[in-house]
Amino acid sequence: METGQIVKIHSDFYYVDTNSTKSNIFECKLREVLKKQKQKIFVGDFVEFKNGAIEKILPRRNFITHPAVSNIDQIIIVSAVKEPDLNFLQLNRYISFAKYHNIKAVLCFNKNDLSENDNTIEKVFSIYEPLGFDILFTSAVEEYGLDDFKKILDNKVSVMCGASGVGKSSLINAISGIDLRTKKVSEKSHRGTHTTRHCEIIKLNKTSKIVDTPGFSNLKFDFLLPNDVDKLFDEIYPLKTFCKFPDCLHIHETECAVKANLGNIDETRYESYVSFVEEANLYKEKVLSNEL
Repeated sequence: METGQIVKIHSDFYYVDTNSTKSNIFECKLREVLKKQKQKIFVGDFVEFKNGAIEKILPRRNFITHPAVSNIDQIIIVSAVKEPDLNFLQLNRYISFAKYHNIKAVLCFNKNDLSENDNTIEKVFSIYEPLGFDILFTSAVEEYGLDDFKKILDNKVSVMCGASGVGKSSLINAISGIDLRTKKVSEKSHRGTHTTRHCEIIKLNKTSKIVDTPGFSNLKFDFLLPNDVDKLFDEIYPLKTFCKFPDCLHIHETECAVKANLGNIDETRYESYVSFVEEANLYKEKVLSNEL
């Protein structure tokens, strides 16, 4: 019996890396008994296999489901400074998603070469530096910030996420020499096109790995209750203790400590919070309707 890590899943085939000096990757299938048990298997899972058949899925340290990846050290959230314009709602969505799964988030702002002024950069630092995030500015085209990018990846398994066209694949190409497919942002829609079709762990060196993904599709907070959303915002949740009502949603309630401190909370962060609460309310309605 050998032990290895799933580095790619294609159709019914699972590609297992034993991390040996020869970097042997074995094409395996899932043992029928595991299929009958309906056990889910993710890229990043460690497994035991024999003669091309996966016998056992080992316990996960952590995981995310969209995309399905496990045993992650950090999520690198890649945004574009320009083309497409920086979307703070989407950025906060990724940050909150990482927070929900208790996985460290690193903020990487790519296409720095297209920035015409420093207003966006100043805004990024004013919002996210006080919250304790590692912040990187890069340009895959001009090879700017790539050394810092490599350092943040060192000795870790990192998942890349971000909207289409922000340059995730271009960054990987720039630091690894691997030729991942890329496409330009559409001039008509100002949106990119997904070029990654499946999750795959890419070895950068002996210790650093990146998970290239097809994107975090349809990511909405319609899987938790409204009262849990504030836990995803470090500048909002500590204030909840001082609200008059313990179930305060910090939107319409009176004597709300969060609303009293909106001057100290970035507007885009609070707007994101309200948007996520609205999504969570839809989930709450579904739960209540099923209980009736």
